[in-house]
Amino acid sequence: MTLPMTTAAAARPRGRGRSVTAVLVGFLVVVVLSLGADQVLHMLGVYPPWGQPMHDPQLNALALTYRIVFAIIGSYITAALAPHSPMRHAMIGGFIGLVLSSLGVVATSGMNLGPRWYPIALAATALPCAWIGGMLHRWRDPERQLA
Repeated sequence: MTLPMTTAAAARPRGRGRSVTAVLVGFLVVVVLSLGADQVLHMLGVYPPWGQPMHDPQLNALALTYRIVFAIIGSYITAALAPHSPMRHAMIGGFIGLVLSSLGVVATSGMNLGPRWYPIALAATALPCAWIGGMLHRWRDPERQLA
C-alpha cells in the first residue's frame, strides 16, 4: 500500500524542474546572444575569420562588454522565470558561468588565442553580472521573495 503524497511533496519535483528550466533558459540566452553577436561581427569583418586568434585588445574589450550585458540579461531572465528565490537562481546561473569560464581559463592557457586577461575577465565578471541581473529583477518585481 502506498501513502498519498502531500501537496508540498507533490509540488517539489515540478518546482525543481522549473528551477532547472529557469537556469537553463538564462544560460542559453547568454550563449545564443553571445554567439550571434560574434557571428555578426565576423560577417561584418570587425573580427577576423573564425578559427583565427583575435589579438587586438580593443576587440577583446568589445567582446567582453557585450558578454557582460548578455550575462546580466540572462541572469535577469533566470530570476524572472524562477519559481521561487529569484536571486538564488540568478546566482546559481552565475556560479555555473564562473565554473565554465574558469575551465576556459585553464583550457586556453598557453594557446596564444588572444590576450590572457580576456578569459580571466570572463570568469571574474560572472558572479557580479548574475548579481546585477538578479537585482534588476528585484527592482522590477519587488513583490517576489529573494533568497
